[in-house]
Amino acid sequence: MAAENGHTAKEIIAIRRADGESRTLAASLPRLVLEARRIAANVIHGLHGRRRAGSGESFWQYRRFVSGEPSQNVDWRRSARDDHLYVREQEWEAAHTVWIWPDRSPSMAFASRQARDSKLERTLIVAFALAELLVSGGERVGIPGLMAPTASRSVIDKMAQAMLHDDAERPSLPPSFVPSALAETVVLSDFWSPIAEIRSMLAGLSSSGAHGTLVQIVDPAEETFPYSGRVEFVEPEGFGVITAGRAESWAQDYTARLALHRDQIRDETNKLDWLFATHVTDRSAAELLLFLHAGMQVSKSGVRSTTVKAGPAA
Repeated sequence: MAAENGHTAKEIIAIRRADGESRTLAASLPRLVLEARRIAANVIHGLHGRRRAGSGESFWQYRRFVSGEPSQNVDWRRSARDDHLYVREQEWEAAHTVWIWPDRSPSMAFASRQARDSKLERTLIVAFALAELLVSGGERVGIPGLMAPTASRSVIDKMAQAMLHDDAERPSLPPSFVPSALAETVVLSDFWSPIAEIRSMLAGLSSSGAHGTLVQIVDPAEETFPYSGRVEFVEPEGFGVITAGRAESWAQDYTARLALHRDQIRDETNKLDWLFATHVTDRSAAELLLFLHAGMQVSKSGVRSTTVKAGPAA
């Protein structure tokens, strides 16, 4: 969401600054990587790693080949029996793979004056920091359709390079794929997509029995709707411009629809025993990182608490 009047020019600048082109991302990545490493280091300092050596040789299952993985991962003998490509997955790989999807679509460029970062910047900081934290604990991290799972200590650099060289269209939701039953998926997005699309995404990601977490990243202005007077709202993903003569009169309907949309998402995640949280970009990124790490420990223990599902309040 964006608005343009005498007091909101910065929001429009933010959209233009982070319009999804690689050169914009390249310019901001060094700062985001440093911030992610700083946050991850602070969190890691208070946590014990759980790296396991020597396990993982037993066969777990075949899974579908994911676009972006090295072709040498394909089990050609199994793939010859079907119209799809398959990978022979070891038990350790299945149990310790976390797929992270950072939404880099145009709507994530928004940043109001109250925000510490744009939604895109905060999403990348958290995605990078979470990957660093997971790898330090012995996990493997991948990006659906973009980067195969890796346990490399330079995971942030690998993620950044994969994004820099990605010239494909940037959708709001992850591509269709089925993670392993023992894997975990984290989707970081503003989730302004229609609930039917979100429901379809969840159905695919959970079809194997895998668990995951949806985190809605929002700007303070999207949370509180602070606009008044004549305002032009610009939809950055091609849906045009809407002009409000008295924007303050829209606030009540807006907050009601926002609450309804979140309730619908939460209903869907609750059905699947997934987690759902919201995070506002004027809050600390470390707060969200700690929540995600705690949620994964709950998932690994086999107990999913309903008190965790609501996530942090902001």
